[in-house]
Amino acid sequence: MATVAVLAATNDRNLALAERFAAAITAAGHEASVTALSDLSMPIFTTEESKANGAPATLDALWDVLSAADGWLVCAPEYNGAAPPTLVNAITWLSTRWNDFRALFNGRPVGLATSSGGGGEYIITAMRNQFLFLGCDVIGRSIIEKGGDEAKQESVEHLVERLLARC
Repeated sequence: MATVAVLAATNDRNLALAERFAAAITAAGHEASVTALSDLSMPIFTTEESKANGAPATLDALWDVLSAADGWLVCAPEYNGAAPPTLVNAITWLSTRWNDFRALFNGRPVGLATSSGGGGEYIITAMRNQFLFLGCDVIGRSIIEKGGDEAKQESVEHLVERLLARC
């Protein structure tokens, strides 16, 4: 049985999409946990913030969820053709664990999805590039919900199936 950490960068349509993925993972007989990054109390990363106050307490909990998971599924909206600040900030804070942060990402299977008011292709490309750079094994298929249209359930299940095959 695999465990998948499902991340939602926002508490709106992407959280709803993350919950659909979690339900599909559970229905397939595996474990899933949903984390809404916007609910975590993490200050914006700056070198000064890091030196003055260290990592936020919520980083340990996020690290634990991600490191315990066999794979991740990330749902994030497109903000001005790029990733939302919640996702970039979380990844930046995670990467401050210089002694072992690569172990968190290297070889980790990651599925990508978005629910965006716009096209959604830019955020998928941005996430794909960032997770590949960090050493993750990004699933080739992704899901893009555009303009409020929900992804087909069969598409959700297919992405879950492909992710679970790598876990």
